Amino acid sequence: MVRLTAQPEVTFVGTATTVLRIGGFTLLTDPNFLHRGQRAYLGKGLWSRRRTDPALRIAQLPALDAVVLSHLHGDHFDRVARRELDRDLPIVTTPAAGRKLRRWGFRAADGLPTWHSRELHRPGETLRLTSMPGRHGPGALDLLMPDVMGTMIDLERDGSRRFRLYVTGDTLNRPMLADIPERYPDIDAMLIHLGGTRIAGILLTMDARQGSDLVELVRPKLTVPIHYDDYPVFRSPLSHFVAEARRRGLAGRIRTVARGETVPLTPPG
Repeated sequence: MVRLTAQPEVTFVGTATTVLRIGGFTLLTDPNFLHRGQRAYLGKGLWSRRRTDPALRIAQLPALDAVVLSHLHGDHFDRVARRELDRDLPIVTTPAAGRKLRRWGFRAADGLPTWHSRELHRPGETLRLTSMPGRHGPGALDLLMPDVMGTMIDLERDGSRRFRLYVTGDTLNRPMLADIPERYPDIDAMLIHLGGTRIAGILLTMDARQGSDLVELVRPKLTVPIHYDDYPVFRSPLSHFVAEARRRGLAGRIRTVARGETVPLTPPG
């Protein structure tokens, strides 16, 4: 039986892993199910040891309609996910990640170029997943990083849009992101990947300042921060983002979520 939620909601599992319930659809984002002390492979010979435990195991997940994967790094799609996820589950990701996942046996992996969409359907409802631009590294360093995407998730019911969620993926706040609010105004909620990831001193994911800049750029009604404390390479704690958002007068638009907690994706009041 499909669980219909009165309002869209997110369950935070850890890192960038969440369960999204939007209308009659249930999505999993960036599956990272390694446990505390286990190492995630970050590419180019780099590893990072997880500090936390995920709030759920794969066996405890609800029935899923699809996985949304921002990129193929070991803290976003790990060896547990590769071993235990259903190989027939649709995975919406970048073209490069889609090719590799299909080689691994995930037959329904769908690599989307930027601005392209994949639709999921239920009676009377459509969930449209659209690839958003992203850059994981500054300048030429981005060429050494895996392709990354954000995802715009639109719920339509009886032909009318009812909810819009932007999941940033592991992007820096680069000028190309200005196209997003131009093409997709009226964003109801944003799941923002933070952490200020630094390797060899180089910033690879948004820190408190960049994250707050993106909130001001995109202007979602609600922002929920994730991906901020699970690995030692995350150098910008959640408290820094909350303080910076408060300093800019954005605190009323921010909702934090603890691992294992479920919160609505609609603003208070």
